[in-house]
Amino acid sequence: MKQLDDFYLNQEEPIKGIFLALKEIILKQNQDISNTLKYGMPFFSYKGKMFCYLWIHKKLKKPYIGIVEGKHFDEDFLIQENRSRMKIMMFDSNEDLPLQQIEAIIQKAINLYKTGIVKV
Repeated sequence: MKQLDDFYLNQEEPIKGIFLALKEIILKQNQDISNTLKYGMPFFSYKGKMFCYLWIHKKLKKPYIGIVEGKHFDEDFLIQENRSRMKIMMFDSNEDLPLQQIEAIIQKAINLYKTGIVKV
């Protein structure tokens, strides 16, 4: 757990604050969500199955939530870029986090597993 905590604490502001807020928002969505460090980034799992992660866009230097099964989503604010499976929800550090939008996407991602669209 120390490595995971260090990941968050070693980020520079405002990324640090955004990541810490996103972590709390995501973990509050369901009691079966856990947070671990994989591939050097914070991943969130639902019943042991990875469903989203936090990272910073290399070119734009903006924080984002990566949705592992994003290919199942049609929302226009999700970005695919060159990914075949994942989509990202990027955030502007000068704006408030869109809480309702984040919660809706996290719930939709969890529902992929709950409904069996994606096997747990």
